[in-house]
Amino acid sequence: MTFYYLIFRALPAVLAGVCSYFYVRRMLAFWKLDGKRFGTKLLNVVLALVFAALCSNFWSARAMVILHLLAVSLVVDLAAVLLRLALQKGDREEQKKNRLFQMAKVLYRCGLMPVLITGLMLGYGAFNMGRAVRTEYQIETAKELDETYKLVLITDTHYGTIQSKEVLKEKAEEISGEEPDVVVLAGDIVEEDTSKEDMEEVFQVLGSIKSRYGVYYVYGNHDRQPYTNQPTYEDSELADAVRKNGIVILEDQAVELGSDLLLAGRADAAWGNVTGRASPEEILRRADKERFIIMADHQPIEAAENGAAGVDLLISGHTHAGQMWPIGLFSELFGTLNYGEYQEGNCRVIVSSGFTGWGYPFRTEEHCEYVVIEIQ
Repeated sequence: MTFYYLIFRALPAVLAGVCSYFYVRRMLAFWKLDGKRFGTKLLNVVLALVFAALCSNFWSARAMVILHLLAVSLVVDLAAVLLRLALQKGDREEQKKNRLFQMAKVLYRCGLMPVLITGLMLGYGAFNMGRAVRTEYQIETAKELDETYKLVLITDTHYGTIQSKEVLKEKAEEISGEEPDVVVLAGDIVEEDTSKEDMEEVFQVLGSIKSRYGVYYVYGNHDRQPYTNQPTYEDSELADAVRKNGIVILEDQAVELGSDLLLAGRADAAWGNVTGRASPEEILRRADKERFIIMADHQPIEAAENGAAGVDLLISGHTHAGQMWPIGLFSELFGTLNYGEYQEGNCRVIVSSGFTGWGYPFRTEEHCEYVVIEIQ
């Protein structure tokens, strides 16, 4: 609990307080308020403390807005310093006559430039969160298939939270029009902030999607509401709602689809705890390895182990592609399978950015999507 408090509460609050102190001080100076006067100093400190308090909950939307504002402010400050160093004395005199330069200077000194840039960024992020696009991949296999198969992957809908419900309802009809062979729900369809009514509604919507072999579901780390002391539904009620709508739960199980495909689903690894679930070898012990084998796992991990067990394609979500830039970039740098298509040993991996995001009503990295995979 102490570590959690430090990382997700104390640290963002301290950073916000320190950065906002200097940000506010520059604005006060622009408005000719004497920074040496006690009243001005007190106002500066009070405003910094307000910013810090608003960022005490890292997972809140207001904290995300403020932290973006302060981060942009730091970048703008750095750009201003570099520009001053780059400009020669003659250039500075020339720039004083440039109206655009003077306007930018005023926006910088009064503190509005970071506000405008942040507004544009998060405005785009809000727009991006409110829509979902179709993303397509084509997988070629050396295995002999009787025909080309179409799989639709839907993951991380986090239904009833930060995205309009109408987006999913509209896309469910669109997906039915794709005439898929199979639909896979790869976890986090619901979460801690999903009501029981919304939980029942989302599986009714997803269960209505028409497909040749049906709709299959694996649990994500949020579906069973493990991160709250006040769940809105029981695990048994979740399972009942899923099955009631004709959706098949795969938890360390595999099923044969037609004459060519085998679909397996793994129990979720939660916070890296892989010991409580069956290994790919155990799940596929009796599998016909001549079939094209698809493994659905909410988190894109253990790809090499899947490949060694005979899995041809691993499909996952969970990462949200970072959701807020540059989180996805850092994930890639640290070796996480963050978004898109990968080849890990003998296993092809497709990681979806998810149908929506989590926590914040913004997405500045990648897009919301459902995934169409053609296997040929």
